[in-house]
Amino acid sequence: MRNITQSSKLSGVRYDVRGPILQEAERLERAGSQILKLNIGNPAPFGFEAPPEILEALRAGLPDAQGYSDSRGILPAREAVAQHYTDLGVQAVSPDDVLIGNGVSELISLVLQALVSPGDEILVPSPDYPLWTAQVTLQGGNAVHYPCDEQNGWMPDLAAIESLITDRSKGIVLINPNNPTGAVYSAELVRGFAALAEKHGLVLMADEIYDHILYGEASHEHAALHATETLCLTFSGLSKVQRVAGYRSGWLLASGNREMAADFLEGLTLLANMRMCANVPGQYAIPVALSPASNWSGIAELCAPGGRLREQRDIAHRLLTEIPGVSCVLPGGAMYLFPKLDPARYPIEDDQQFVIDLLRATHVMVTNGRGFNLPTPDHLRFVSLPTVPVLSEAIGRIAEYLESVRVD
Repeated sequence: MRNITQSSKLSGVRYDVRGPILQEAERLERAGSQILKLNIGNPAPFGFEAPPEILEALRAGLPDAQGYSDSRGILPAREAVAQHYTDLGVQAVSPDDVLIGNGVSELISLVLQALVSPGDEILVPSPDYPLWTAQVTLQGGNAVHYPCDEQNGWMPDLAAIESLITDRSKGIVLINPNNPTGAVYSAELVRGFAALAEKHGLVLMADEIYDHILYGEASHEHAALHATETLCLTFSGLSKVQRVAGYRSGWLLASGNREMAADFLEGLTLLANMRMCANVPGQYAIPVALSPASNWSGIAELCAPGGRLREQRDIAHRLLTEIPGVSCVLPGGAMYLFPKLDPARYPIEDDQQFVIDLLRATHVMVTNGRGFNLPTPDHLRFVSLPTVPVLSEAIGRIAEYLESVRVD
């Protein structure tokens, strides 16, 4: 009998957030171990509940959500998204410029299927949210990683990015606030990205799913405000800010020069039609979530001094950086920390195996830095969603393990 093998398209495709480390955690759980899962930004398991007005909107919409919707999404949801960005100052957008998807993840997949031909290049940050690199690779393209400088708060350098642009470059990805580093880019830097995209005729793809999860003086700048001469695609949704990841309710806004992108947008519409539509019940939460009365469901209070997200970020950062040989840039946004392990004290060659060994020894699951397309094996991504006692316990176990493997 001939073996059934995976498609050659999957060669080189990685998604370590749900890869071998998770598989090992599941094996340990089956054997009776309790695992502290700090590998994925899923608010619900850590006690972050959906705002009541969103739950009520979902319940009220169920009778009307039994059939397929328009492949672009229900009109009230698309109207709410268009109005939201209009209120922010984005020019000349309408519900026809909005596509509702099963979270940002599906929309990334659809966009890159429609945009990337074999050999095309997409500029992606390093480190990145690994779905971007995986999907570019799956479409036969090349993810060209532009470095973000840890010594400068994980900020990218626009001149370095421009040096990577070739005649095969099709687009540039801007993840702001960044996952996994939590870096929040200044308005000046975002304007620079837009100018670079316009200069070279690139699609600017702005992943802004964490746009309201901000700490201290951090302020988010929307890329769509600055890209007018080229196509700007803004990705966002309810998963993180509204804490309803399971509703799979995200959106894509096309702004800027849609005329030059008419052929691409036609292809995107074709792909949207082929998957029928996004989850319909979840779409009914969007108008309520984006209404001025929602006050973004209290996310500002959670991120303010004394708020749960802020307190957990601060304590996790302090405890991690108290471990000898561990440093970490303080995140300005999102819900992660990206600590560095001093290579002189922790000479790691295979960071995935290191994280698996850490998991087996401590029953704490984090993700290895190279899983986010960082070139060096000396970082971990650590979710800051658990309560302070759980974070303290988890970091305490990690500290003990690092003490046992440290080279002085």
